Amino acid sequence: MPDNAISDVQSAFGALAARAPSLIEETAQQRIDRLQRLLKETLAAREEIREAARGELGLCDTDVDQQLLMVKAEVEFACKHLAEWMKAKPVKGSLMTLAKKSYIRYEPKGVVLNLATWNAPYAIGLVPSIGALAAGNAVLLKPSELAPQSAEVLAKIVARACEPDVFTVLQGGPEIAQELLAQPFNHIFYIGGHQVGRLVMKAAADHFASVTLEMGGKNPTIIDASADIEATARKIAWGRLSNAGQVCIAPEYALVHESVKQPFTEALVRAINEMYNPGDIGFEANPEYPCIINERHFDRIAGLLDDAAEKGATLIGSGGRNRETRFIAPTVVTDVTEDMRIMQEEIFGPAIVIVGWSEREEVLATIRRRPKPLALYVYAREREAIDWFITHTTSGSTVVNNNMIQSGTNANLPFGGVNASGIGRIGGHYTFLECSNQRSIIEEGPPVGDPGMMFPPYSDKYKKMMGSMFDRPIVVPDAVVSGINGLIKVTSVFKRKG
Repeated sequence: MPDNAISDVQSAFGALAARAPSLIEETAQQRIDRLQRLLKETLAAREEIREAARGELGLCDTDVDQQLLMVKAEVEFACKHLAEWMKAKPVKGSLMTLAKKSYIRYEPKGVVLNLATWNAPYAIGLVPSIGALAAGNAVLLKPSELAPQSAEVLAKIVARACEPDVFTVLQGGPEIAQELLAQPFNHIFYIGGHQVGRLVMKAAADHFASVTLEMGGKNPTIIDASADIEATARKIAWGRLSNAGQVCIAPEYALVHESVKQPFTEALVRAINEMYNPGDIGFEANPEYPCIINERHFDRIAGLLDDAAEKGATLIGSGGRNRETRFIAPTVVTDVTEDMRIMQEEIFGPAIVIVGWSEREEVLATIRRRPKPLALYVYAREREAIDWFITHTTSGSTVVNNNMIQSGTNANLPFGGVNASGIGRIGGHYTFLECSNQRSIIEEGPPVGDPGMMFPPYSDKYKKMMGSMFDRPIVVPDAVVSGINGLIKVTSVFKRKG
């Protein structure tokens, strides 16, 4: 890597690190003003953003606007609640802290790195950064080099809205990311794949930095015999083909009860054509059907489909590919076996696998052969079936009778994965907490009894008192603790007057 690139990274980090300590003193209004400027500049660049997204992923304006609305909602939610989030939070006392004041103070961690990926560059680049700024951190955003137009637009937006030593954007490829990971950031966000996620965790360990990782995976969709097949098929067709399948929470494979497998497959193919091939214009001609990000990912997805076909899978609706335009037609894959790569690797493209099941335990076995998923979907009309599948599975998030509606839609809900699919949570207050040091503070109050009795040499009375705690509950009712604290305060007042 050129020396000037290393110098740029070190200079940017140094400026942020120098400014970070003073940010803790900012008021809620100062942070809110910064977030509102960021939103204003983002929305002002709406046409630039749309143009960049069209060039990189072939996205229609409506799909781009969905990202911007996520950013808008995140800023508005943070601005509404930030003053309350920043307040010290009193906590209830205990037998061990009688007459003492206990509370939590929320402090910024310091300097936060956001390594954003390419499939939703504005939502992924800005939403975690909004929470980090709200928590009072200095932030460095490194957008993906696979979406260079969007990276450039993001750099302009941030430069117009924020001071460069509070929030800045650094563009570049893997060599820049590698040098960034060598810097002693206090917290790192990464949304992307497992390979880079492991590198981020290892680099963070060198500096004992905390991390928030969201790494996707193979998201199962369970379709019970009681499901509304037509509605289910339409929702899954939309969920799988949004962004041409390049979405971390998109349904990867459908586990369909054998009694409805055939009608569901037919309904899914029909829904795909109705939504993305209206009037039989052809998927590639539809401006609302995106393309693959680059040739490397095109080849990877094509390879998964070819491997499946060679090993006996049936490919339905595979209406063609065009490497030059990075187009892959929607594909439904059936008759799969576990040795196929498409059952082992994340597809992250416009294809969905259908697997039949007869007994519920088969569903659990299939899911448990894979790492814990980022998202899981259950389609059923019977309450008992819904509850059974939720109880017997685990995932970062779950949606019942829909999909793809749990990210960026409700800032009151935490978003993230489990183990291999992610660590930590983002969204609203949860991002604020991820970027905050929750500092526990206890302030001494008026003395209780003989304060010197707890120091050596230990008296027989103290030893007896300590020993007695093993024979009775240490956790006492809140009302008792409050009553004792009140009595101690009243007594201390009279002592002072005396």
